[in-house]
Amino acid sequence: MSHGHAPPPTEFQLPNAPADGISSLTFSPTQPDRLLVTSWDKTIRLYDVSQPVLLGQYETAAAVLDACFAGTSPKRIYSGGLDPVVRGWDIETRTQVSLGTHEAPVKCVKFADAHGVVVTGSWDKTVGLWDPRASAATAVGRYMQPERVFSLDVVDHTIVVAMAGRHVFLYDIRNMKETLQRRESSLKYMTRAVRCMPDGRGYVTSSIEGRVAVEFFDPAPAAQAHKYAFKCHRQVVQGVDVVYPVNALAFHPTQGTFASGGSDGIVNIWDGFNKKRLRQYPKYPASISALAFNCTGNWLAIASSYTYDEGEKEHPADAIFIRPISESEVRPKLPHPKA
Repeated sequence: MSHGHAPPPTEFQLPNAPADGISSLTFSPTQPDRLLVTSWDKTIRLYDVSQPVLLGQYETAAAVLDACFAGTSPKRIYSGGLDPVVRGWDIETRTQVSLGTHEAPVKCVKFADAHGVVVTGSWDKTVGLWDPRASAATAVGRYMQPERVFSLDVVDHTIVVAMAGRHVFLYDIRNMKETLQRRESSLKYMTRAVRCMPDGRGYVTSSIEGRVAVEFFDPAPAAQAHKYAFKCHRQVVQGVDVVYPVNALAFHPTQGTFASGGSDGIVNIWDGFNKKRLRQYPKYPASISALAFNCTGNWLAIASSYTYDEGEKEHPADAIFIRPISESEVRPKLPHPKA
């Protein structure tokens, strides 16, 4: 492996990595060893990381930007990308159905377990809800946003939508006609990622300017007093402070701590409540474009994939590393207060 990244003996690389930029990583919510990978090479790949082996590859007409599993159903996945079709796939037969279409690329695809619907965010400035069980492939609803959707996440009944123009909107999926809260990002620069806390208390966002913000849903002043932002993914190069985009965020499913990945090739583990960095892993060969913990929290998938921050140039091959995670790496030093 180039660029001096010496992985510990337990970390390994997945075979048959995508041939172009890696846009997303998503583990199954029920099968700890099943990982979905989407890529600009127009594929969705399904791996069994315990082997490790490529189980299936699904080809589309355009770059794929995101995909998700159908909640607890191990047989279906959903995807979206540059051709603005929201697709459902049968993992075993590899047949696909169209759930519907956006007017511009589909940037985010999530599954709302509690409601059995697919939630999409698009550059057409809408959020879509799609019921895969409906006979006619039409949206349950399309909801206009003030700007293009860059990232979204779902926890319980709440959808968090991060957009261009630093808008962050919160919705209750049971009443999409009204916005629950309209916020402005705490970060001055463009949002790259948003991820919800698994306990449903809040979310974290990251920006292109080496910062992460920790936010809480409860609008009460006492809860809002706990929000904060911090600098990360920066280094001094020849006396100059170089700041990198923070492209990826992922929460550990049980510990409440989270990982961040930047264009500096670095992955950090943070304890957001206690405002501490728990770990920094050795530099990966390229930018970190995506991160995901599995449902049991004992594996972290890391996409080392150039994100074109500096335009076209020679760069290391796209790669997916699987890092076994011990509890000591992700456990908070002090217990988190109960929600």
